Amino acid sequence: MVKILVAEDERDIRELVAFTLRFAGFEVELAVNGADAVEKALTIKPDLILMDVRMPRMTGYEACATLKRTPEVRDIPVVFLSAKGQESEINTGLEVGAVEYILKPFAPDQLITRVKQILAEHGK
Repeated sequence: MVKILVAEDERDIRELVAFTLRFAGFEVELAVNGADAVEKALTIKPDLILMDVRMPRMTGYEACATLKRTPEVRDIPVVFLSAKGQESEINTGLEVGAVEYILKPFAPDQLITRVKQILAEHGK
């Protein structure tokens, strides 16, 4: 089963994304901040990481950059989920190693479609 790590500090959004992904048949692990996401990624080695940008302890950008410098997990695709849609924010996300930047709010079916496309593009 495909395993997805969701890193989101807002509980309601985290639970909604997790529910949506589980409903679509994915195994979901949760992280509450960037540091937690890095730690869990190293432990569980997910197939995909969905990450908010603005989180405590370590931003999504910092967490993604850390993951991309870590040989054991650098090939795991990272997707940012953020309400921050300025071009500079999106460019920063892609520069630190994300494969996609999805803007909030998004429809659950759109999220599932995009997640499946990204997984297929990465051989999962």
